[in-house]
Amino acid sequence: MYDSIKEIVDDSMQSGKPISELIIEQECKTSGLPRHEVWDKMKHNLETMRAAVKKGSEGQGVFSKTGLTGGEAVKIKNYRKNKQSLSGDAMMEAVQDAISTNEVNASMGIVCATPTAGSAGTLPGIIFMLEKRLKLDEEQMVRFLFAAGGLGMVIANHAGIAGATGGCQAEVGSASAMGAAAAVEVAGGNAEQSSQALAMAIANLLGLVCDPIAGLVEVPCVKRNAIGAGNALISADMALAGCISKIPADECIEALDKVGHGLPESLRETGIGGLAGTPTGQAIRAKIFGDKA
Repeated sequence: MYDSIKEIVDDSMQSGKPISELIIEQECKTSGLPRHEVWDKMKHNLETMRAAVKKGSEGQGVFSKTGLTGGEAVKIKNYRKNKQSLSGDAMMEAVQDAISTNEVNASMGIVCATPTAGSAGTLPGIIFMLEKRLKLDEEQMVRFLFAAGGLGMVIANHAGIAGATGGCQAEVGSASAMGAAAAVEVAGGNAEQSSQALAMAIANLLGLVCDPIAGLVEVPCVKRNAIGAGNALISADMALAGCISKIPADECIEALDKVGHGLPESLRETGIGGLAGTPTGQAIRAKIFGDKA
């Protein structure tokens, strides 16, 4: 199994195979499954993502039991139809799909954890916008997920992907990095450019804390997925333009791990510090769970 981003990049550049192909081959080898079964499993993940995006953007949208989140993907959908957005329609489509997915998660719907449920909206926000913008076919979209997943495994093995251990940088930050690298591949970039995109995406969100109000994966989690998608697309574009990260991808992952361990407990999914610790955040917690919670 690949142990570093450099190892993947070197193998890709030497063999001429895209990152996605290397990861498919690795998955077949480690799982013992034939290629078509490995492919079908990832295709199912793609279909799950598409269903969540659709569900969150239909009608009035979906709403969580607490009432903290819901309906905002539809608001963005209507905004895109009726207004000229400041950041462009492609970006706002990514935002809509990211928020749609995480609103479905908050309402107890089915999502594909990428790499976690709390960061499940970042990759759908990227891939379904690119499907339209780059006219991607199903094979390219499934390959996007293999590339993202393979690189995400390296991050998970060296820095972790849980907000409870590394803050939101470990969840949305990792998802953003995975999406940035995979976006480069489907846009025609090479493995080295994917590595640069991954590094820049991590660097841009390094230090992002996990401070969910009332300890629930709703606020600010849902909207942070929109930021994750936007950051990924910006990082991918910078890499494709030839911009580079002065710090190599593997060292960025190492920094991600060290920063995560350096965060206080109050900023690692405990619902104590950050936005959760504000007077309004504490009042919301008391309203949901009672004054003694």
